[in-house]
Amino acid sequence: FGLWEVVIGTEIIYVDQEVNYAFAGRVIDAKTREDLTGKRRDELLRVDFKSLPLDQAVKVVRGNGSRTLVTFEDPNCGYCKKLYRDIAGLKNVTIYTFLYPILSQDSFEKSRGIWCAKDRAKTWDDWMLNGKAPPASADCKHPLQQNMELGRKLEVTGTPTIVFADGRRMPGAVPLDKIEATFKEIGGK
Repeated sequence: FGLWEVVIGTEIIYVDQEVNYAFAGRVIDAKTREDLTGKRRDELLRVDFKSLPLDQAVKVVRGNGSRTLVTFEDPNCGYCKKLYRDIAGLKNVTIYTFLYPILSQDSFEKSRGIWCAKDRAKTWDDWMLNGKAPPASADCKHPLQQNMELGRKLEVTGTPTIVFADGRRMPGAVPLDKIEATFKEIGGK
């Protein structure tokens, strides 16, 4: 459309052919009203799902576990708790939660308590749904630093962040119906 797209990391700017002018902002197709910049940014943020170190995540399986979802969550994040309550209704899903304690030192301590618990999934569930604090535990080998590095590499800048098996991501406390619609789009019933 007469401009050149310049990508720096996941940031997009546009320049004229001689690079005399540069601008940052959204390019919208006036006829279709499609946000071309947003669409392109979504492509740039896509995650190589198969490369995720799922052994560093808390795993919860519901029903037959046939659909897969990854979340990055901080245990002190109110929006994460809202998302967790909402997705409690998901059926036939495997959820991998990367503990991503970005809010405070307390988040790190809670994440460590959850990871070091005998039953991580139950401890995570108890905290997120019922406010039952994870046990203060002796330090165990945990992946929290690796999760923080992974999140930075993937440019996860807030919690919660959802990643679907096809690599698309959604930030925030996404409503259950939107999650279900995305599963249908990618072929998960």
